Amino acid sequence: MKKNTTVKSSRKTPQWAAVGIDLGDRTSLVCGLDEKAQIVTEFKIPTTPEALRAKFQRRPTQIALEAGPHAVWIEHLLTQLGHTVTVANPRQLRLISHSAKKTDRADAITLARLALCDATLLSPIQVRDPQRQMHLTMVRARAKIVAVRTELLNSARGLVKPHGVRLPRRDASSPQALLAQGFPPDLQSAIHPMLVQVDTLSEQIKVYDQQLAEIAATHYPETAKLRKVRGVGLIVALTYVLVIADPTRFRRSRQVGCYTGTTPRRNDSGQRNPQLGITKHGDAYLRAMLNQSAQFILGPLGEDCDLRRWGLRLCERGGKNAKKRAVTAVSRKLAVLMHRLWISDQPYDRFYNSGQTQPAVA
Repeated sequence: MKKNTTVKSSRKTPQWAAVGIDLGDRTSLVCGLDEKAQIVTEFKIPTTPEALRAKFQRRPTQIALEAGPHAVWIEHLLTQLGHTVTVANPRQLRLISHSAKKTDRADAITLARLALCDATLLSPIQVRDPQRQMHLTMVRARAKIVAVRTELLNSARGLVKPHGVRLPRRDASSPQALLAQGFPPDLQSAIHPMLVQVDTLSEQIKVYDQQLAEIAATHYPETAKLRKVRGVGLIVALTYVLVIADPTRFRRSRQVGCYTGTTPRRNDSGQRNPQLGITKHGDAYLRAMLNQSAQFILGPLGEDCDLRRWGLRLCERGGKNAKKRAVTAVSRKLAVLMHRLWISDQPYDRFYNSGQTQPAVA
């Protein structure tokens, strides 16, 4: 009688030529393809550093994943393991975002096949290094606190109006707790805690401002050159430098306008050339900061310069949306100007285009 023997299998684990990962908040779906674009493996994996590090300790391969909250740290982790990682832009990847059959499995397969064919079809996104990402997180945390302070202050102003009183107008960064003095006792007890919270948030914003000023001076000295433009403050300059990250990735400064999403969309076909709105691509917070600077430049406190004169000429064209279009156009030119100042050694000349000599400063 023949004895049963244990024979080791000679089958080797199939190699992955390309991998697509559909990221989820808790679990992610992984699809691996061979060189003939055939599926060789599919599995779910927890979206944690330990699980990913244990599963991808193998021969380096091409990996594609969509941009999202977890894409930054996953890209850094997989790159450290030796893989070539491509972070796809979901806004440009209509094959996935507008698919009639959109599932996690279908998205992972599509990402893997595009990575195997040509990674440039994924419209790759450049991921920031961990230090820049941490500094940008601090900038955005400050922005959230500013938004909460504004909402609290506006709510307090609206709550007191039905009682026939108004909160005195005062800058949001100044003390607000004493504004409820003189109100009826019941109304004062309802509004005073809100104003105390506004003052607490203002103190925290000052702490953020001090930390960000130190970060800009220590790690990003180029922000000092950008702040030469009147209307570009510390937060705007620092946000611009952190979001752009590498200025050399743009062949021309004019391309920064497209990156910030302030250029018009185009849909030319035959004789049709409609006027469309801006693309709104890129970082929404950076675009909001550029719009704030543009409004200051066109406002009563803006200094005389080529950029202001050009924007005011756009405002004179008339129409109810002339000012809005001028602000958007100035913000686009401002983004281009800041990039040119960043990469060049020339000092800022506010009358560079007109050739006018700057007035002497006493």
